[in-house]
Order: sequence, then C-alpha cells, then structure tokens
Amino acid sequence: MKRACPLCSARKPKRACPALGRDICPVCCGTKRLTEIACPPDCGYLSASRAHPPAVALRQHERDMGFLLPRIGDLSEAQYRLFLFAAAIALRHSQQATPAPLDADVADAAASVAATLETAHKGIIYEHRAPSMPAQRLGAEISQALGEAAGRAGADAARLERDAATALRRLEDAARAARTDVPDETRPESSWLALSDRLMQPQAPASAPEPPDSKLVL
Repeated sequence: MKRACPLCSARKPKRACPALGRDICPVCCGTKRLTEIACPPDCGYLSASRAHPPAVALRQHERDMGFLLPRIGDLSEAQYRLFLFAAAIALRHSQQATPAPLDADVADAAASVAATLETAHKGIIYEHRAPSMPAQRLGAEISQALGEAAGRAGADAARLERDAATALRRLEDAARAARTDVPDETRPESSWLALSDRLMQPQAPASAPEPPDSKLVL
C-alpha cells in the first residue's frame, strides 16, 4: 500500500518537513506553511517561498498596493508611520477582541479619534464617540497609544497629534473602501483587516514599500 501524506491522506509525500519530522506532500507544504505548520526559520522550502513568492501572491500584493498607495502616497514620513502604527493596533485588537471589530468598526474608531484630535486642535476638549461598542473599544486603545506617544514626544506633542489626525483619516478611508475595491472573498466585511494582515507579514514580497526610517519613538 502506497504511503499518503499524513496531513491530507490523499497525495504522495515528497517533501521532508523539519517541523513535523515526517514527509508531506508539496500541496500541504505550500498551503499549510506557517499557518498549520510551525516552520523553522531554516526550512529550505520556507526560504525558497520567501525568495520566490508564487504568482498569485505577487498579483495579490500588486492589487493591495494599487489600492493603498494612492491613499497614503502623499503622507509625510511621520504621518505614514502613524498610519502604520494605528493600522497595527487595529489588526492586533481584531485578533484579540471578542467580538472582533469589522472594517466598519475600524473606520468608525479611526474617525472618532481623529475628530477628537481635530477638535482639540481648535481649542475645544470634546471626546467624540464611535457608534458601536467594538469601535469604541478600539478607539479607546488607539487613543491611549497615541496619548502615550504624545507624552513621550514632549514639545513635539502637538505636531504628533496633528499628524495622527491626518493618518487616522486615511485609515478611515481605507477601511471604508476596502470592501468595494479589494474585497476579501471569505470575509468581505473584514477586507481591510485582511489586507492589513498581509501588509504586516514579514514574508511580504521584496517589492513591498519600505517603511520610512523611524526616528520618533512611538
């Protein structure tokens, strides 16, 4: 009786998997890598996939960048970094919170924090609140993180808050438009969060835009 891949029990195992200590089929190696299989960094198949990403991954990357770059291309270095900072907070929060926020909640949270910062810049202290509880919780986390960053910025706190408001408005726009422009097939209501997850992956294709060199400690 021919051996079958221990993961799918269907195909012939042809690749030695260092994580599992067994041979698995190429399909399972490619589709379960770093998701169901905890691949070690020195795995040759993992290194090859990062050096030569498949065509479908490159097409997805090009699509993501075609959506994202027009929305952030004119941001200053500080604004761009704050955009990524807030996007990373939203992604992390979505992976931990119950219930998890959707794209609409991310947009509402970003909008409420941006509005609060914009109002404060006019000399009025007023906390704008997002309409849903998931958005309020995310907004509170973003606001707290930005408050801590502003506290460390000292004399540059006001500038940081102005830049943060601009960055958050771009995050709001991206989160609202993703479902239409770059819909995720399995989670259309979380299309922006899915794109953010791809954006934050360390194995992104080499053509991904490099974040500006960080000089401001967030």
